[in-house]
Amino acid sequence: MTWMRSIIAGLALVVMVGCSHGPQYGTEVPVYLPGKHRQVWAVAPAINLSGQAEVDPLLQADDLYEQLQQVHGLTVVPVNRVAQVYAALKLDKVQSVEQAMLVCDALGCDALLVPTVTAYDPYDPPKFGASVQLFRKPKDFGKPPNVDIRALASAAAPPPVQSLPQQASFKQSVGMFDAANGSVREALLEYARGRNDPAGPLGNREYLLSMDRYCGFVYHELIVDLLRKMRH
Repeated sequence: MTWMRSIIAGLALVVMVGCSHGPQYGTEVPVYLPGKHRQVWAVAPAINLSGQAEVDPLLQADDLYEQLQQVHGLTVVPVNRVAQVYAALKLDKVQSVEQAMLVCDALGCDALLVPTVTAYDPYDPPKFGASVQLFRKPKDFGKPPNVDIRALASAAAPPPVQSLPQQASFKQSVGMFDAANGSVREALLEYARGRNDPAGPLGNREYLLSMDRYCGFVYHELIVDLLRKMRH
């Protein structure tokens, strides 16, 4: 039986050598929330300004929610809970800091993150423009008594040419990501490293052919930029 053991040992060595030279998974760069204390954020349904009817506000919010779950130090409220609060407050979307604070208070969270889609083209090379606006609830926030839900729902947003108020409770990140640009493709490849199967049939091209995955990449980049702004 010595010859049998020799054959088995040889096969095991071939398998080990083949595995050691196979495609290697990368490692994604971890993302951390600034500060020492864990926070709870909620994700609102996305606002669609792209003009494309195929953009689903809830699916876009889910893409953002998935990316936020990868941020260390952050607990994220599911999108359906936020949608329920919107319905209770008779809100179609958040258009003011006051509205955002009431949503945060109802959810018991520290901040509300509102995504907006400004451009959407799923064809290769994909294009996706978006912004994320973070409304943080002040520690001394107190819910005003006798809130007029009708007045709250009809509160107008600032005109397009008017900037939102500059205050510590509001941060935003905006970007247009065209995969035809070399710098965007370079960032996409870095993002895909550690997140895709290197032996898969599509490889990194999966992130160019799947719009959900491409949107996830864009939201990741916007989150990293937003967290960087929070440190300053």
